[in-house]
Amino acid sequence: MSTHSNNTKKLTLFAITWPIFIELLLHMLMGSADTLMLSQYSDKSVAAVGVSNQILQIIIVMFGFVATGTGIIIAQYIGANKHKSASEVTSTPITVNLLFGVALSLVLVIFADTFLNWMGLPNELMAEARSYLQIVGGFSFIQALIMTCSVVLRNYGFTKDAMYVTLGMNIINVFGNFVLIFGVLGFPELGVTGVAISTVISRAIGLVVLFFLVLKRMEVKLPIASFFHLPKAHMKNILEIGVPAAGEHLAYVTSQMVIMYFINMMGTESITAKVYTQNLMMFIFLFSVAVGQGTQILVGHHVGAKENQKAFVQCIRSLRIAMLISFLMGILFTLLADSLFGIFTDNQDIITIGAQLLFLTIILEPGRAFNLVVIGSLRAAGDVRFPVYMGILSMWGVSVTLSYFLGIVLGLGLIGIWISFIADEWLRGLIMLRRWKSRVWERKSFVGNR
Repeated sequence: MSTHSNNTKKLTLFAITWPIFIELLLHMLMGSADTLMLSQYSDKSVAAVGVSNQILQIIIVMFGFVATGTGIIIAQYIGANKHKSASEVTSTPITVNLLFGVALSLVLVIFADTFLNWMGLPNELMAEARSYLQIVGGFSFIQALIMTCSVVLRNYGFTKDAMYVTLGMNIINVFGNFVLIFGVLGFPELGVTGVAISTVISRAIGLVVLFFLVLKRMEVKLPIASFFHLPKAHMKNILEIGVPAAGEHLAYVTSQMVIMYFINMMGTESITAKVYTQNLMMFIFLFSVAVGQGTQILVGHHVGAKENQKAFVQCIRSLRIAMLISFLMGILFTLLADSLFGIFTDNQDIITIGAQLLFLTIILEPGRAFNLVVIGSLRAAGDVRFPVYMGILSMWGVSVTLSYFLGIVLGLGLIGIWISFIADEWLRGLIMLRRWKSRVWERKSFVGNR
């Protein structure tokens, strides 16, 4: 057994999660830096970018089905000590996401106005939203490749690599925002366009470094030629697991787009309040996301090694940790709500509604922890279809339906929207926990049963 094989066996939740936590924090800081720096430029610019990002999230989900399938397969192969098979899987998703990413990038550039009109975007925000969507969306294939390379490195246990690269991307992005939004050091004042350009440049540099690290870290070295052909067997396996796994994400993002349409009906102030609140909420559920991703890797390793009891216990332990931290963070952010929103805006109406939404987040985020941790564990074990079916039923049957009824029909606005989020997350989460405890997933291992 190689040294690397021994290292993967010794991974603990803390060892694998803290670099993921820092990496995700840096990614969120990149988005929050964009929002914060734009908020000094214009509240309307913040709203325009927020709506554009709703569309970009769907594209990222479409890239994610390849990355998700890749991560699950690699984790189980590593757990089974089949490092040659794990390495062979790596080149396929990189090539696929490059081709797929270029195609979707072209679609975003050509149909930007169409997508924004579907979102019911106010005319006053259209020009800036179009600029951001065409620039960032036009180069979204870069993000597709970043996701794929990061997933490969994480599942091999090199979570620090992705963390350091993301740190570098943040530094480049903040500097780019500074000079391009406000026009300093001789650069033109570009506002939203400057944020978009800075985002693309920082991602491009990060991708180059990540690709080099993937080639360097592989247990079995891959020749460059391997990236120019697509083995049907590997592609079939990735799609078989990745497509259903991405279905749950797609159901979430598309339901959020419909809910964003409802919020757009409430006006620019509500859009801006929602964007600021969710930027703060990211820091609350960040820990759950990191624990969920770290748990997915460990569960995949355990399942590949046929250590099902260890996989079962790991998921339950991780869930308890994620729920506790989410609850405590929700309380902390609620107590600091006025100060936190004051960083972004001096509009008292936005601050007031934002504080109310953060209070509801105390209930919302522990429910979200169920889905981030347990669904990740189910996917890692190969049980990828059930979360999709329940996700579609709950997100659309509960979240979207209640959002319209409470937010629009009863006139509760964003408060009604947040109540619908709570109902969806808790209902879906409890169903997923029951599924995990049923241990049906023990019969669905990719490595063990195929």
